[in-house]
Amino acid sequence: MMDFTLQQHPALYAAFDTYPSAKGASTHIYHFSQTLFNHTAGGLLYVLGGKKLLSYQKEVEVEILRFDAAIPNYLERAQLYSQHLMEVITTQHQLKICHFRDIWGGQPILLLQEEKGYKSVFEVNGLPSIELPYRYPLLTESTLKKLREREQLCLRKADYIVVPSEVIQSHLRQRGIAAEKITVITNGADLPQTLEKPVEAPEKYIIYFGALQSWQGVDTLLKAFRLIGDFSDVKLVICASTKPRKLKEYFKFIDKQGLSDRIIWQYQLKKRPLYNWISGALFSVAPLSACSRNVEQGCSPLKILESMALGIPVVASDLPVVREIVSNDRIGKLVRPDRPAELARAMRLLLDYPDLTKKMGKNAKRHIQENFTWESKKQQLIRLYQKAC
Repeated sequence: MMDFTLQQHPALYAAFDTYPSAKGASTHIYHFSQTLFNHTAGGLLYVLGGKKLLSYQKEVEVEILRFDAAIPNYLERAQLYSQHLMEVITTQHQLKICHFRDIWGGQPILLLQEEKGYKSVFEVNGLPSIELPYRYPLLTESTLKKLREREQLCLRKADYIVVPSEVIQSHLRQRGIAAEKITVITNGADLPQTLEKPVEAPEKYIIYFGALQSWQGVDTLLKAFRLIGDFSDVKLVICASTKPRKLKEYFKFIDKQGLSDRIIWQYQLKKRPLYNWISGALFSVAPLSACSRNVEQGCSPLKILESMALGIPVVASDLPVVREIVSNDRIGKLVRPDRPAELARAMRLLLDYPDLTKKMGKNAKRHIQENFTWESKKQQLIRLYQKAC
């Protein structure tokens, strides 16, 4: 049990993610939770913690509670997170709306919903039954079946569902969820004005930034980069959202490909330094793999939106989720996924024609300004909250 007393809140936002962090999920949590708490004039943010994060924080009308139990087993940690959230909710008697990002937060929220009388919003960015097998390939079919059952329960019982792409909406409709229950609100991007290329950056470089899970297709990028070795003055900068100790297999692969002297690594950068690195790049690459996580479930890649917002064109995989953002070749270059040679040809095109690349970047920035600012996404979310309570 908690050894302190939380104040009473009108809203709860729950996410089984470390916050803040260098991951794209953290950006989404920031914008959506702040939108909720601004709408309700306060609230409680319940997230995962870490070594350098406080277990409890108070910021004006918002309290942040971090579950930081050091439990190595993912599913055991998730279950204990749910149990602790249940205890938290039982202390809250003025809740009007609860917004959750995953089934681990959804279980206790939906179990207590009828008793407490609040409305619930399920923000579906990913589903464990699809995503976890990539991280834990030894998961049994019986475990995956239980996960799917919990997902279905949360989807069925939540009052409202928010998804970041049409692809995810389509997947949920195939699972029997009514279209009118689902609202599509894509990710957005900030439009920072004053940026400076890092002094340590090379003169010419291509950039990849974000996580390096298998579905991100970084192995395809590395193979493609090797194929444009004749551009010896162009480096590849990888801004990883993870620590170096988790990337040993990539280091081995890069060494085997003979690319060690052509790649520059940056780790867990905060937003401003990351944007500085992006702003100095010739273009960025988002080589998403054509796997079930990206094709069947779907996503809304922040790396594409953030690059375009900074006027940096993107070479990306030609997948339905990407075409929702990059609608034509005036604002980005799309290639078939998982094909290093095709990716290399597209990268070579942008390197050979710098004027075309710069024009594409300007068009991309305008496209974000007109369609994908975080402010416009927040307005969509506010309209949903107004409908809920």
